Amino acid sequence: MSQTLNSPSLAAPKRLVIASRESRLAMWQAEHVRDCLKKLYPDCDVQILGMTTRGDQILDKALSKVGGKGLFVKELETALEDGRADLAVHSLKDVPMVMPEGFDLACVMAREDARDAFVSNDYASLEDLPKGAIVGTSSLRRESVLRAKLPHLEIHPLRGNLDTRMGKLDRGEYQAIILAAAGLKRLGLESRIRAYLPYDPYTPAAGQGALGIETLSKHPNIKQWLAPLNDLPTLFAVSAERMVSRQLGGSCEVPLAAHAVWDQSQMQIRSFVASVDGKAICIANGNARVESIEDAEALGFAVAQDLLAQGAADLIPKISK
Repeated sequence: MSQTLNSPSLAAPKRLVIASRESRLAMWQAEHVRDCLKKLYPDCDVQILGMTTRGDQILDKALSKVGGKGLFVKELETALEDGRADLAVHSLKDVPMVMPEGFDLACVMAREDARDAFVSNDYASLEDLPKGAIVGTSSLRRESVLRAKLPHLEIHPLRGNLDTRMGKLDRGEYQAIILAAAGLKRLGLESRIRAYLPYDPYTPAAGQGALGIETLSKHPNIKQWLAPLNDLPTLFAVSAERMVSRQLGGSCEVPLAAHAVWDQSQMQIRSFVASVDGKAICIANGNARVESIEDAEALGFAVAQDLLAQGAADLIPKISK
C-alpha cells in the first residue's frame, strides 16, 4: 500500500540528485531509490552523490562516545543545504529522532526484515557459543540483552561498514557477530545468517530495516514526488517506534528498543530500555487501532509513558553521562 501524489497536476521532475554514504550497503540503498524513481519518472535524470561521513571515518571508538548515529547523516544534510543534492537516503535507524530545523523525513519505504541476525562461521546459534566466546556488536541495545541472557559470553565492540565487520569475523577476531538482517539480505548475504534472533527478547532498534528519505522543508515538491514510495504499514510502524525513542531521548547512548507491526488497522508494539550490563530493564507493550500517523505516535507516546512509569528515566542518565 503506497501513498499517491498529493497534487496529480505536479509536473514530473527533470533531474534529482541523491546523497548517499559510499559504503556498499548505502550505495545499494541509494541505487534502489534511484531505480524506484526511474520507474515513476522515466524521463528524469537521477544521479547519486557518494559521500564519506564522520561516522564512516571514526572506527576506533564506539558511536556512543563520538556523537551517535547523527554522524552518518550530517554531511549528507550539508549537501542538501548547499544544493548539491535534492534528497538523502538513510537507514532509518541512523536518522536522529528529532529532525533538524529545515529538514523533513519526507518518505519511508517498505521495510525489509527488521530482526537481528546471528552470524558465525563455527556455531549455529548464540546458545551454542562456549564460555568466553567473543561476540561483536556495535549496539548497546544488543549488548544489554546479551549480557542479561548469556553472561558467560564476551561482548566486544564492532565498528565499520558491513563488509568490514564480516571481514573481522572471517579473520577470527570474533566467534560470532550480531548484525541487522536487512543489510545482509539487501547485499545478497542471507546465506551467512545462521539464525534470526526473536523479537522477544532481541527487540530491534526504532526504524531498523526501513529506508528513510530526507529532504529540505522548503522543497515540498520533492516530498510530493517521493510520496508514491511511502509504504503506509512501515510509515505507521516507525512513527510509533520513533515516538517512543524521542520521548526517552533515544540515541546510541541508550540501550533502547522499539518495534511495531501494523496490519489491518491494528498495531502492536514492544519496547524496552535497559542498563548496558543487562541487570535492569523496563519493558512495555502496546496494542491499538491505528489509522493515521497521529494515532501511531499516540500509541508510541503511551508506551514511552509506561516505560517512564516503570523507572526508565533512572536508567537513561546513568548511561548518558
